[in-house]
Amino acid sequence: MTTYISILRGINVSGHNLIKMDALRKLYENLGFQNVTTYVQSGNVVFTGDEIDVNESGQRISQQIEKDFGYEVPVIVLTLSKLKQVIDTNPFLKDNNIDIAYLHVTFLSSQPDHYDHKIIEDKKQGEEEISFSDNAVYLYCPNGYGRTKLTNNFLEAKLKVGATTRNWKTTTELLKIAQQTI
Repeated sequence: MTTYISILRGINVSGHNLIKMDALRKLYENLGFQNVTTYVQSGNVVFTGDEIDVNESGQRISQQIEKDFGYEVPVIVLTLSKLKQVIDTNPFLKDNNIDIAYLHVTFLSSQPDHYDHKIIEDKKQGEEEISFSDNAVYLYCPNGYGRTKLTNNFLEAKLKVGATTRNWKTTTELLKIAQQTI
């Protein structure tokens, strides 16, 4: 059995695309996944299963959500090792002056082909910081994520890939949950 983490975009936000976590767990079980655990109401699911293609499984989960609930919900699926890599390579963790309460990770559905760093960098405000990796964008938003212009929608548009953002606490908690399923 392999452990996976799926991150859904845009459910249970401001009263839209409502899905109860017990119904979401049941959907995953009906797709043949096991040890299904959800974390908070925003669509974070840890599960185990046979070795799968993460992109294909994300599409399969998304299609089943649309069939069962009528919502088009993008789903990014990561392996435990990929999530650990995203966490371990966060460049802002090396800076003792960074308050991790203001760290966020935008997970990318695929590696962007090419993009203009300068256009994205120019959106930074004040002391904000941004760093790119192949499959994630790291954000430090000391004035709060709700005030940044480096939003999920902006990054998706500029990078031309699907994305979903989580705060650092949620990201590290998903790793802890996933490690417990081993």
